[in-house]
Amino acid sequence: MFTSLTAAQVDFSRMQALALSRYGQETAATVDRWQAEIAAMQGLPDAAKLERANRFFNSRIRWLDDATIWQQADYWATPLELMGMGMGDCEDFAIAKYTTLLLAGMDVAKLRITYVRLRNANINADGSQAHMVLAYYAEPRSEPLILDNIIADIHSASTRSDLTPVYGFNSQGIWVGGARNPASTQPEARLSRWRDLLRRAAEEGLE
Repeated sequence: MFTSLTAAQVDFSRMQALALSRYGQETAATVDRWQAEIAAMQGLPDAAKLERANRFFNSRIRWLDDATIWQQADYWATPLELMGMGMGDCEDFAIAKYTTLLLAGMDVAKLRITYVRLRNANINADGSQAHMVLAYYAEPRSEPLILDNIIADIHSASTRSDLTPVYGFNSQGIWVGGARNPASTQPEARLSRWRDLLRRAAEEGLE
């Protein structure tokens, strides 16, 4: 089975202590605000949870590429690392929002961290680049809503003609392209960075 965040829980005391020792008082305060935000989201309708999780990170975190932040071509940061650095790339935003929504009680089946091709004629020769967003499905066959770090507001997938899905995943499986059912192949082979992320997150108090 795919290593799971389905029943996400967090030891905020441990995370607070690590935030203070690694990054200082400002990060510890951000973790405290994150904890308060998650508590405030409990019991809210899904639409409100999506808006609050999206806004929390989009308003606090600055986009920067992994090579600049981590001196690596591709690094998936934990929510604590993201808050500690105050900057991250698209994967880090999507993962942090996903984790926040699970902690706020959202059904994992409604969420998929999704790799897409982002079309932009100013990027490169073929006019696209790899990008990651968080997709929300009210029902399995619903049109998803897209939570993105490059656009502040949440939009339906049909209005984001600049995005082409490649594959999406959550703690239950992986979906290739626009497939309605999860792929039969084991996602572990494709998502080794996800397993490494979960290991590091658990060490920081995210069980």
